Amino acid sequence: MKRLWRISEFQKCINAHYIITNPSVPVQFNRRHVTQTPRVDGNQTTMHDFISLFSDKWSYNPADTISKQILREKVSRLKDELLTQSEDVEKIEKILEENGVSLFRKYSDGSAVVELLTQLGSFPYLAMEVFSWRRKQLDYTAPMTVEEYAKGIAMAGRLKNVDLATELFKEASNKRLIKTSLFNALMSAYTYNGLAMRCQSLFRDLKMESACTPSIITYNILISAFGRLMLVDHMEATLREIKDLNLPPTANTYKGLIAGYITAWKWEEMEKTYQLMKAGPIKPDKDIHLLMLRGYAHSGKLDKMEEIYEMVKDHVDNKKVPLIRTMICAYCRSSDVAKVEKVEELLRLIPENEYRPWLNVILICLYAKEDLLEQMENSIKEAFERKAYITTVGVMRCIISSYFRHNAVDKLADFVKRAEYGGWKICRSLYHCKMVLYSNEMRLSDMERVLDEMDRVNLPFSKKTFWILYKSYRRFGQRSKLEQVTGMMFKHGHGIPLDACNS
Repeated sequence: MKRLWRISEFQKCINAHYIITNPSVPVQFNRRHVTQTPRVDGNQTTMHDFISLFSDKWSYNPADTISKQILREKVSRLKDELLTQSEDVEKIEKILEENGVSLFRKYSDGSAVVELLTQLGSFPYLAMEVFSWRRKQLDYTAPMTVEEYAKGIAMAGRLKNVDLATELFKEASNKRLIKTSLFNALMSAYTYNGLAMRCQSLFRDLKMESACTPSIITYNILISAFGRLMLVDHMEATLREIKDLNLPPTANTYKGLIAGYITAWKWEEMEKTYQLMKAGPIKPDKDIHLLMLRGYAHSGKLDKMEEIYEMVKDHVDNKKVPLIRTMICAYCRSSDVAKVEKVEELLRLIPENEYRPWLNVILICLYAKEDLLEQMENSIKEAFERKAYITTVGVMRCIISSYFRHNAVDKLADFVKRAEYGGWKICRSLYHCKMVLYSNEMRLSDMERVLDEMDRVNLPFSKKTFWILYKSYRRFGQRSKLEQVTGMMFKHGHGIPLDACNS
């Protein structure tokens, strides 16, 4: 009777809750099951189905939640203590022996170790020290679990120690700890380190394993592996296999596809996948929007890039400096009339410790092409101060052209000296431009000194060098020097100007 009373009371509770939330629908109960009248969509609802409607309430177990919170707090205290000694291996082991052993033995299912490794996710080297200690010290009393091995494998992959990840996988396999999560961890390690073929080989091994089968997570990892190597055909074949198996895709499935299309510069496929998400049950989340922001920036679709940016602006401005740099590059390549203003607005979001020489070079070219001499020189000054240097002729010519259009010969001369000293790319165009600008100002002696500078940096005179001299001397009536230059041109096989022959 006591048992029946409890069932009856339980049913009353359910009945009361349902009547409150659905006052227009009567509910009938019996001892074995619950039925709802009238039927919804022609289907009869069982007790299990009914409770699942309120799974967020009825599956909630306060005791489980409290115990998990207690575990997290205990592990957090241990983590904080470990972080104070993160550079001393002996002290780390001492802390674990004094405060970790009892905790880990209490949670013999490995949950405490897994939670500690999770909380140490931002400190992979320390996490690996903890895992190594756990592997050596506690296995004889509390055998390691699959979840612990999976965490260790993932951590080893993140540290680019593929050999250790493989060793841990074999060790777990020898202990007959075979689960899909173990394969997934090693496949992730291979993918993170660009070993797509090994990832695919392991996937084939998993398909032959009788104890477990690939999950949607497995296929997501495979898609990501192929996407990183721009193997679009393999990536799409994996997607077809997911559909053939009737596995429901997840947000990570689409994330891997979009990332792969961006890597391969398949802009149409990227857009189709994004639109498919928007039209389907799995809507784009923040990670997808961040990917699309990158994709639109690389593809030069500034309108769509700016639209996505407005959706994730707060997150990007605070945490995603690489994406900010990508947007700056997109503006620099564009014909947007307001690109300089937009670039400088984004630049203010980048901390000083996030300086990148390549971005500095892009900014120099932007200001040079826009004839913003002051901003260009400020960027050049920053590059010199940070001991960055330019190695391409194209960028140097871009700078030279800006000085030439501003007729800023003295500033150009100062830049050339600093470029020589700083190890920047040296080319004849630097000196030829100086010669032309000096000639335009009738500073022939300065123009001639440029020849000594060219000789000092081992740049032989070319036909263009002599032509600049010839035109300058002819323009200002320097007949004797004109004849000397004509002779030098003849001597070096550059030919004699026709007007020289006529005269």
